[in-house]
Amino acid sequence: MKVVCPHCFSVNNVPKKDSYKKANCGKCKSSLLDTEPVNLISTNFDDMIVNSDLPVMVDFWATWCGPCQMMAPNFSAAAKHYPLKAVFAKVNTETQEILGARFGIRSIPTLIIFKNGVEKERVSGALPKESLMQLIDKYTD
Repeated sequence: MKVVCPHCFSVNNVPKKDSYKKANCGKCKSSLLDTEPVNLISTNFDDMIVNSDLPVMVDFWATWCGPCQMMAPNFSAAAKHYPLKAVFAKVNTETQEILGARFGIRSIPTLIIFKNGVEKERVSGALPKESLMQLIDKYTD
């Protein structure tokens, strides 16, 4: 399966397994098992969304948004359960206005799940960790 490195955005071919003890990027040697949400900007957004065989859940948020701040720990906690199963990413709509406009973000937080470069589902509003996991589980193999 194709996996985009969250550090250098290089595409890696990784054999599909139920679990992994080690998986490093062929270019930068960083761990592909890193589950911290990836910050996406206009220059790397398509690299992650289009080139990944994994589902990508993108949180469109802003620093001034109270519900966004409340959901952030839940988003990070949910991400920890999906090493090489899903990618959790964040787009700051204050600094990435082009991406907010491109996807018609009208309220935040808005979550969009992409699979194979295509938007599959969109949800607005802050969610607890369990709901985030149920949402992404629909798209993980």
